Amino acid sequence: MFEDSLVESSGRLRTKRKWTTMLSFILQCVLIGIMVLIPLIYTEALPKQQLMTFLVAPPPPPPPPPPPAAIPVKVVKVIQTDIVNGQLRTPTKIPEKIAMIKEEAAPPPMTTGGVIGGVPGGVPGGSMGGVIGGIIGSTPVAVPRVAMPSRVRVSAGVQQGNLINQVKPIYPAIAKSARISGAVVLQAEISKQGTIENLRVISGHPMLVQNALDAVRQWRYKPYLLNGEPVPVETTITVNFTLSGG
Repeated sequence: MFEDSLVESSGRLRTKRKWTTMLSFILQCVLIGIMVLIPLIYTEALPKQQLMTFLVAPPPPPPPPPPPAAIPVKVVKVIQTDIVNGQLRTPTKIPEKIAMIKEEAAPPPMTTGGVIGGVPGGVPGGSMGGVIGGIIGSTPVAVPRVAMPSRVRVSAGVQQGNLINQVKPIYPAIAKSARISGAVVLQAEISKQGTIENLRVISGHPMLVQNALDAVRQWRYKPYLLNGEPVPVETTITVNFTLSGG
């Protein structure tokens, strides 16, 4: 009975081992299939950096260096001379032809009546420096004249000394009754003849301006001289209106 139980159990064990082996084989095949299919389905999981290194072509090799340029060779031509270190050396061979050295003739003596420093052989009575010096010395040199200014700015004090005819302005009656006084400052141009031109008002009371203009237009000045010539002058003129003098 014990033997039968062992035989029966051994048969069952063999049957279970067979099914277990088959089941493990099937599971292993499924796992291997899944592992193969996962990279094909999820391509993003692949290492991009490694794929890029596989797909990018390697850079081309650098160009070869240019061949070295040919260095020009200077040909030094040695000139043979008979003078070495300032001394005449002994010739090594007899020259075939001897060169004759001719010295220039001395200039003729200066003739009587010449100029010291003149050209030998020149005409007696010439000028110092030869022909060119004589031409330059005989040509009169014109001294350039300084351009005169069109107008000169002169202060009121200086121009007051050149005044030769001063007409007193009439004090306006309306301004005197209103007790209005003060100074009227004018800008004037004095011509070469000493007359007033381009008279303009700089400052002053409106009641006093017109009488000041009428009086100053009649003033006369001595011509202002610059380098001995009369020039126009630009200056300021002040006319005072005071009640004590009215």
